[in-house]
This record gives sequence, C-alpha cells and structure tokens, in this order.
Amino acid sequence: MTRLFSTVALVGTLFGILACRDHGSLEWGTVKTSIRSDYPTVRHVSTDELAYWLQQDDPVVLIDARKHEEYAVSHITGAKRASNVEEALAALEGITLNSPVVVYCSVGYRSSALVGDIEGLGFTKVFNLEGSIFQWANEGRPVYRDGMKVEVVHPYDSKWGKLLNRVLWWNSSEGSLD
Repeated sequence: MTRLFSTVALVGTLFGILACRDHGSLEWGTVKTSIRSDYPTVRHVSTDELAYWLQQDDPVVLIDARKHEEYAVSHITGAKRASNVEEALAALEGITLNSPVVVYCSVGYRSSALVGDIEGLGFTKVFNLEGSIFQWANEGRPVYRDGMKVEVVHPYDSKWGKLLNRVLWWNSSEGSLD
C-alpha cells in the first residue's frame, strides 16, 4: 500500500511539473518540487535561515547567478554576481573551501545548477536559496542597487515573473541601468 501511495504521489508530482513547464501555470510548491527533483543532491537554505546567517559574525558568501541586467536592477546586499562556474571561481577567490556559500537567482533553477558546479570545485558548504530573490523580495526583505535600498526586482520574463509580486516588478521602460 505504501509503495502504491508513493507511486501515485510521484505521478501527481510529475503531472504538476509538466503542467508548470508546458502550460505556464506557476505555483511555488510545484516550482520548488521541480527544482528539488531536477537537482536532488543540492542542499537548500530558506530565506529565514539566510536572513539569520547574514546577522551573524561568520561571513556567508552570496553568489547571484542571474544575468548582469538582472543583478543591476537589484540584488541581496553583499552578493557577488556569477552566472557560470568561471565567474563563480573568480568571485570565490580567497574564500576557504569550507566557507558557507549561498547561491540564488530568480526562483532557483540557475542557482541550483551553479551550486553543483561550485561543489565540483571542492567547496563543501554550498546551498541554493530556496525561492531565490523572488521569494526574498516577496517577503519584504531588502534588495539593493548601488548600495541603496530599492523596491524592485527584475522579473526575468512574463512567465517566471508571475512568482514575483507585481508591485516589485522593475519596468524596463524606466531606462537602462548601465
């Protein structure tokens, strides 16, 4: 009976993931399940845990895995932008292999992939920020541009942006940030 229940649950999850990917109906639960399924070895940290870690004396290295344009709109304070393993290696220069590293993107797919790459470099405490910057900002946590607190986040695109509170969307008609 337990095995049947597990099979039914797995099939339900797969249908949810396919619906999310194919039909554009996004829900946080489905997205998070999909990310954990696609990246089963990646460890995750919640936004609450990261907020706590950032208040401690021990430094946490933050890596923003988004594109330059997204990072330029806003990011979590202290984050270094690195969208690939080469950029991550440069951002982590001088950091010990057992230093805590938290990677985020918009919702968690790109950051989860980069977590695996960073672990491949020998780093042992690397985590994906579950819900990434969209969840962080949706919860009213601060984001910054050029050292100043701002109230907007790059929505990535109209599909994934549905997971970001609409009042937080940066509008590209506001002009270039470069």
